[in-house]
Amino acid sequence: MSEILVVGGAGYIGSHMCKYLNGKGLKPVVLDNLSLGHKESVQWGPLYTGELDDQKLLSDIFARHDIKAVMHFAAFCYVGESVTEPLKYYQNNIAATLGLLSSMLDHGIDKMIFSSSCATYGEPERLPISEGQTQQPINPYGRTKLMMENILDDLDHANGLRSVCLRYFNAAGADPEGELGEDHDPETHLIPLVLNAALGRLKKLTIFGKDYPTEDGTCIRDYIHINDLAQAHYLALLHLLDGGKSKKYNLGNGNGYSILDVINTASTISGKDIAYTFAERRAGDPAVLVGSAEKAIRELNWKPEFNTLETILQTAWDWHSANPEGYGSKSSK
Repeated sequence: MSEILVVGGAGYIGSHMCKYLNGKGLKPVVLDNLSLGHKESVQWGPLYTGELDDQKLLSDIFARHDIKAVMHFAAFCYVGESVTEPLKYYQNNIAATLGLLSSMLDHGIDKMIFSSSCATYGEPERLPISEGQTQQPINPYGRTKLMMENILDDLDHANGLRSVCLRYFNAAGADPEGELGEDHDPETHLIPLVLNAALGRLKKLTIFGKDYPTEDGTCIRDYIHINDLAQAHYLALLHLLDGGKSKKYNLGNGNGYSILDVINTASTISGKDIAYTFAERRAGDPAVLVGSAEKAIRELNWKPEFNTLETILQTAWDWHSANPEGYGSKSSK
């Protein structure tokens, strides 16, 4: 069974990826410091607890396991926080990742699937956003992702380390089988906050900005189901394992929904009223981010299965309503 190192595999996206890899006959090996991830979500392979640039730990992992490729999910990813704490983002998302890449090269591992972001584009030139558009990030988070894309290009040229950079739009939803979901502390992502409000765990949802140049004044985003995201990563992995060249792809559904669209749809699915209030715009937030994933569909044969807002929210609601305290719900049962 081929082994894949999943860095950040105890987190929201990483844990769903591990389950998907297991379902495809691959063995995920998880490295996570558990600062944001959950030990309970690591169910399909061994867990090594530590930092992504711990050279001694990485050497031990590479000695114990026949790692064929690395999937990197261990980044800080909050736009607002990156504006107020940029050094934290540059230290982890760039400096620590360089340590991981150095260890990979030392051990002859030359394939990486890298979690990039639509934040690398900044304010889009046109919609939907295609891979050829200019990348001009407007926040430190987006800058760290673009810098890593450039570094990976250099390592491909100089060292033969091939990569696929996947530029996500907004990952959302939960495992349709109910084993995994989204659980952050503190929670900053829109959909779990909306559902926490529906469950009464959040008294009132705060919407940042009501004067954007959109139909209802709130930001518009493109949401992609977590399982569809995992499918794309798996197909990108197959591309590299088959000898494919380094690539960059957008991952989204090509449909934009405003914050109020998400709230109203969640209210319908949950049958609950969701209270909200408005606050000032949050620094670093573009008005609209909607992507074209035609390249991934064409070249990777990616076929999103959960591509409506209603389906995404239904899977998220199923998990949150069954686990109102997140992974803490399981330990208290």
